[in-house]
Amino acid sequence: MEKNRLEALSDGVLAIIITIMVLEFKTPATGDWTGLASILPTLLSYLLSFIYIGIYWNNHHHMIKLADEVTGGILWANLHLLFWLSLVPFMTRWMDESGFAVVPVFIYGVNLLLAAVAYAILQAGFIRQQGPGGRLAGALGRNVKARISPVIYIAGCALAFVSPAFGLAAYAAVAAIWLVPDRGMERLLRSGGA
Repeated sequence: MEKNRLEALSDGVLAIIITIMVLEFKTPATGDWTGLASILPTLLSYLLSFIYIGIYWNNHHHMIKLADEVTGGILWANLHLLFWLSLVPFMTRWMDESGFAVVPVFIYGVNLLLAAVAYAILQAGFIRQQGPGGRLAGALGRNVKARISPVIYIAGCALAFVSPAFGLAAYAAVAAIWLVPDRGMERLLRSGGA
């Protein structure tokens, strides 16, 4: 199967996810700095979720560029990833509307963890399709970020019960780790390895 259809579907779904998140915004009650300050938690939770969707879009794009072809299993793995990512707007709004209560912050972290697991499954499908000596496996190397992220998500989920702010700080730390795209993939793509 051609990979361009998988990429087009994924790009469209991720664009819709971002659009849904921004449409969830409520304008400040007043037209001054106090009004803006009143929605600051909403803006920050949107920013974190937007960054996460952007990270997945960026890494998904690189992975597809290094892929050879798409199998039925890869299509399902991609839909699995898109499912968890499609819940991000709901989770973001729930956190905001609950005043960042423990359970919504915990469930937000679970959602992020499950999206990471889904991405790992998709990535494993592409690596299996290419073989262990393929371009994607070579570009990823030891993939340290992918190994430590689930541990930080789990810690964040646990910390949410101590303080939701600690849980959110852990989730933000994972986002910070991933803000810089995978250097191995970028090097290979720049060298014409795609």
